[in-house]
Amino acid sequence: MSDFPWLSVLVAVPAVGALLVGLVPRRRGVLAKALGLAVSLLTLGLTIVVALLYRAGEGQFRLTEQYGWVERFGLYWSLGVDGVALALIALTAVVTPVVLVGGWDEAEPTGRSGKGFVFLVLVLEAMTLGAFAATDVLAFYILFEAMLVPMYLLIGSYGGPRRSYAAVKFLLYNLLGGLVMLAAVIGLYVQSATLRPDGGTFLLSELVGLPLSPQAQYWIFAGFMVAFAIKAPLWPFHSWLPDAAGEATPSTAAFLSGVMDKVGTFGMIHLCLPLFPQAARDLAPVIVTLAVVSILYGALVAIGQSDMIRLVAYASISHFGFIVLGIFALTSQGGAGATLYMVNHGLSTVALFLVVGFLVTRRGSRAIADFGGVQRPAPVLAGVLLVVALATLSLPGLATFVSEFLVLVGTFTRYPVAAVFAVLGIVLAAVYMLWMYQRVMTGPVRPTTEGMRDMRGREALALAPLLALLLVLGLYPKPLLDVINEGVAPTLSQVGVADPEPVQPATAEGASG
Repeated sequence: MSDFPWLSVLVAVPAVGALLVGLVPRRRGVLAKALGLAVSLLTLGLTIVVALLYRAGEGQFRLTEQYGWVERFGLYWSLGVDGVALALIALTAVVTPVVLVGGWDEAEPTGRSGKGFVFLVLVLEAMTLGAFAATDVLAFYILFEAMLVPMYLLIGSYGGPRRSYAAVKFLLYNLLGGLVMLAAVIGLYVQSATLRPDGGTFLLSELVGLPLSPQAQYWIFAGFMVAFAIKAPLWPFHSWLPDAAGEATPSTAAFLSGVMDKVGTFGMIHLCLPLFPQAARDLAPVIVTLAVVSILYGALVAIGQSDMIRLVAYASISHFGFIVLGIFALTSQGGAGATLYMVNHGLSTVALFLVVGFLVTRRGSRAIADFGGVQRPAPVLAGVLLVVALATLSLPGLATFVSEFLVLVGTFTRYPVAAVFAVLGIVLAAVYMLWMYQRVMTGPVRPTTEGMRDMRGREALALAPLLALLLVLGLYPKPLLDVINEGVAPTLSQVGVADPEPVQPATAEGASG
């Protein structure tokens, strides 16, 4: 069983499923949706098998596969998972069927085919899974860039009135980052050809520990980091996200912010830290500063938003700041917290985008001022929004609290000032989330919301697994943290850092001596 190419099959299933959906006649839209949902559930089942096999394996990367592509130039289809990759693969597999169910009827108002939406989501799932499992730098880059196309089509085909502008802006920003990253990939290959007796390679296993000069590390690290900062998105490379999420359908925005953007922060852990350890150590203070700015900037701008979708988008920018902060704190608590934050942010943000989308569909408006008193005609919808809002502001007992706490603890041991400023982001999150809830759900019932229907069965089905996971991971995150730590610890070792020693208080005897 261990020799079976589980990871390749995991990537292939949604890709083949997308092709099958594409063969369904246009008039059979319901069949296309049902087939896409079945394929996504099959992918989730395979992910569970991969997780079980991972626990029985050994080494940092498990279930490894390597197939020659153009071996003369060191090109391979090489896959493997560590604890960080496995956690994000699981997130992708969970979110995809949720997005398909939540966005079941989103294509109809645009007059476009629902099967096209399902096709593109499955293609995105396949590429995202491949990126998380790739252990070849060039294969990772190709998937990193290729996933822009289906997301561009999702935004441009099914989005709002300014969808063309938002889709082009999304594509241009990310293509610019991709071009910079391509230069860095080529530079890394040239360096490996110079420093290795066997010639150039793109294999991560051969590149880790390569004796790059400090100058080469800085330049190549910067190339990768710019691309990942745009994808993440990190301030000041963030401005494409509010437009893309604001014009996309809620389910598309959910997949974009909840899953696809995690490829950027994953790349920071997967490539930037182990490949360029000296550059990561030396430039960490700069990136930590940018992360804190992202936290505060995203939260402050979210407070000033009158559009619910854009508010959630700016909240995501703030949360991505926490993730980057944990990664470049270069501590075990920070790294584990950042990875767990990626998972928990994915769950909470997908749920938040979907709930807000349900409200927007009912009211026909995204403006917060157009709502009021919704909790009376739709108490279940109001209750779900409250739970998701509390998860977004990291209420203890819900999953995001654990990850945010670990990030702050891990950061405080190395960058106490940054951690103190980051705490302000939690306070600001309470302001914008509770303010939105109060304006939308409480107060007198407006005539335009008086007859608003409550949550339907399909909508509840989409949100139920997310709410359950937010609760379970909030109360008992240990199994997932154990897996994540198995990926974080070797990475920190490759960077050459250890957790700072705790400061011992001076005793009276020591002081007198």
